[in-house]
Amino acid sequence: MSAGASAAIGETEGPAGGDSGLALSDSENEGAWEEEEDGADDPSAEMEGLSHSIPCLFCDRFFSSAEDSFCHCTSDHGFSIEMMVKKHRLDFYGYIKLVNFIRLQKPDAEYVNSLRPPFPWDEDNYLKPVIENDLLLQFDVEDLLDSSSISCPNGVSEASSLLECLKNSEHRTELAETALARAQDDLQKMRQFAQDLVMNTEIGSSSSASTTGNLKENEEDVYFSSYGHFGIHEEMLKDKVRTESYRDFIYLNPHIFRDKIVLDVGCGTGILSMFAAKAGAKKVIGVDQSEIIYQAMDIIRLNGLEDSIYLIKGRIEEVDIPVEKVDVIISEWMGYFLLFESMLDSVIYARDKYLAKGGSVYPDSCTISLVAVSDIAKHTDQLTFWDDVYGFNMSCMKKVVMPEAVVEVLDSRTLISEACIIKRIDCHAVSVPELEFSSDFILTVRKTSLCTAIAGYFDVHFEKNCNKQILLSTSPCCTKTHWKQTMFFLEKPISVEEGEELKGRITIHRNRKDLRALIVTLSIKNVKQTYSLQ
Repeated sequence: MSAGASAAIGETEGPAGGDSGLALSDSENEGAWEEEEDGADDPSAEMEGLSHSIPCLFCDRFFSSAEDSFCHCTSDHGFSIEMMVKKHRLDFYGYIKLVNFIRLQKPDAEYVNSLRPPFPWDEDNYLKPVIENDLLLQFDVEDLLDSSSISCPNGVSEASSLLECLKNSEHRTELAETALARAQDDLQKMRQFAQDLVMNTEIGSSSSASTTGNLKENEEDVYFSSYGHFGIHEEMLKDKVRTESYRDFIYLNPHIFRDKIVLDVGCGTGILSMFAAKAGAKKVIGVDQSEIIYQAMDIIRLNGLEDSIYLIKGRIEEVDIPVEKVDVIISEWMGYFLLFESMLDSVIYARDKYLAKGGSVYPDSCTISLVAVSDIAKHTDQLTFWDDVYGFNMSCMKKVVMPEAVVEVLDSRTLISEACIIKRIDCHAVSVPELEFSSDFILTVRKTSLCTAIAGYFDVHFEKNCNKQILLSTSPCCTKTHWKQTMFFLEKPISVEEGEELKGRITIHRNRKDLRALIVTLSIKNVKQTYSLQ
């Protein structure tokens, strides 16, 4: 190791390393050796020896040499320092930064193996040793570049380490599959529970208040449990329309966030919190009830934002945040048809309790729209299918199928009317009771055909104080999102003519036993149908 490299990382040489600048006589040398032998059984000497052993990069084991530590990392953690150095051609400084990055940030081996340039340890602050006199930092990385492989004891080879890594990966896959199955089971139970409530709204109305309270509590547990699994968050993050709309709003309007205190309601993986922090927020407080909050904490640390982002697990209605007021509230609270399973109630609560005078909520306004659809093929698949199922009449199933709204991606070519807005929501003023409403609508028909369904979608707006306004639309005429559109199939298609004004009325209210589910009633051309969205 060069003297310049040693200086770059601080004093990494042990007490016996380097030239102290003092010359010892032979007799003094003999005395020093005698003192060392006399102290061989001294417990303090044993502790001093421990201080010069090497802690593992990923667990709490200690080793007497860098080679032993490297072999352990390869066989037990599936992480080969040799492969990492050779693969990315890390020089001495790159190796030092890598070791200090792992020591400081404490990522798991799988995460480090997955990294690609540019690396998170490229900053010069990772040249500073995390552990004083870290013997790993004294290892000459050029030995790894010049040698064919590290010689590990007990016959540990690169092939066996890769096999061990594969076994570990298979084990993690099994755990992930188990967690996914559990989450899907919870989601199915939630759906079945909501469906039972809708189909039996008049049954058991005399049940005790305590029983209703227990059902609501269990229902909430299942709801938040489903959002604890990474799969749901992965789907939302991969929805580019959703995520990039929030990103563009924040990054293109940094004046809204600069030096402000921001509250992220239902922060999930923390993506909006990180956007706000990068835009210059003084402090961001993220709140989420689901277990994903623990992964969010790791994500925040991995991105070096722990000084500006503070995460809290719990419902916003039940936790205490570390400030009296906030300047900005951001949240991705929208559900299917905007209000199904939405967290707007929580945003309203946070707004009324924590938003400072003159503060802002984003998105700041929303609309819900309806449009007429003509798609005979889907209508047949949805309903007529039950008239003849392998020669058997199952038409009674229509009574179960009809009351359920369908969430799917709608082909814009099947639209036969202009859209009509049925609800406008100002997020700075709306109250919870206003989220249940009735509205008349008129759909101007553009094409003579059969109307087989009415479809609903929503738009959200980022406008207040914005230099660059952003629209996030779930219209079937725009790029698809994970919200898709909500279809209300008509039991019998309606004949309509070009230019006709298809008049109707829609009523939306919550299931009284499941406040996250919606009951929608449509009246159109003297036909009235009720749907559940669950």
